[in-house]
Amino acid sequence: MADDKDTAAEAPKKSNKMMMIVIALALVVLGGGGAGAFFMLRGDSAEASAPKKGAITAAENTITVNLADGHYLKLGFALQQTEDAGEEAVDLSEAYELAIDEYTGRTVAELATEEGREKLKADLVAKLVKAYTEDGKKMVMGIYYTSFVTQ
Repeated sequence: MADDKDTAAEAPKKSNKMMMIVIALALVVLGGGGAGAFFMLRGDSAEASAPKKGAITAAENTITVNLADGHYLKLGFALQQTEDAGEEAVDLSEAYELAIDEYTGRTVAELATEEGREKLKADLVAKLVKAYTEDGKKMVMGIYYTSFVTQ
């Protein structure tokens, strides 16, 4: 008779353990699905708020910038405007000045590597976006180099 009580007491313990495992597994699956949905929906809102490409305004002339140690940079570029800027070309005077300020005094070694060029370009784009933002509207979103020659 004592054996019957022991086996009867062990049966509910196993089902409780199994139930806890099933509940924990369900929570993990639901939590993972919720996290996945959160990140996917958050990515869509970031894309929706990003400015859309508009017209491109090309600089008519290249500029020559003094680099360090007697070297020069011949630079030509075009600005990628946003859709908010409309079809009218932006005035490039400030873009010329910002490009000259950004590159003057740099070394050829800084400009010789892709990482160096990309860092300087990212810095210049940030300054251009700031300079060409009017009433909270970004008028420029990028720059394309049409000429980039060091000597």
